Amino acid sequence: MTDTSPRLIVGISGASGVIYGVRLLEALKALPVETHLVMTRTAELTLAHETDLKVSDVRRLADVAYKIDDLAAAISSGSYRTMGMIVAPCSMRSLSEIAHGITSNLLTRAADVVLKERRKLVVVARETPLHAIHLRNMTTLAEMGAIVAPPVPAFYNRPKTIDDIIDHTVGRILDLFDLDTGKVRRWH
Repeated sequence: MTDTSPRLIVGISGASGVIYGVRLLEALKALPVETHLVMTRTAELTLAHETDLKVSDVRRLADVAYKIDDLAAAISSGSYRTMGMIVAPCSMRSLSEIAHGITSNLLTRAADVVLKERRKLVVVARETPLHAIHLRNMTTLAEMGAIVAPPVPAFYNRPKTIDDIIDHTVGRILDLFDLDTGKVRRWH
């Protein structure tokens, strides 16, 4: 990456669907974007349950990786310019903390900074079914300018594998930042 490469923060929380965060990092490798990763401790546990990857494998996919408790990290400051942040997957705990300005770790602090600086925040909310508090928290985030993008599969692209579904969702999330992976089958 160059000093002028746009920066994008990728947060991975502990919700099921950790592969979305991993696949985002993989897709971003092919694009001229500097990636900054922060994973919660629960995300590290979920990674072990849902994949054969190690935390170090995921960290190596990012240009910069931070520890969850590093509240002095560059991404915790509004003066550190980024395109914004994607939290994928986003647990209801992380979503709630972000919606209410609770910055107990670097993931929620970075998201708070993105919101206060009026940069783009996309949360890939991973929970079902949803109760009223989940929905209120999502509404709160949407009212603050965040984009709530649950990983709901599309079928017009006729996916044949789970990877097809994941790649399409990741592509649509990156579309929100005008980043094209070339893996999205567009509606005609």
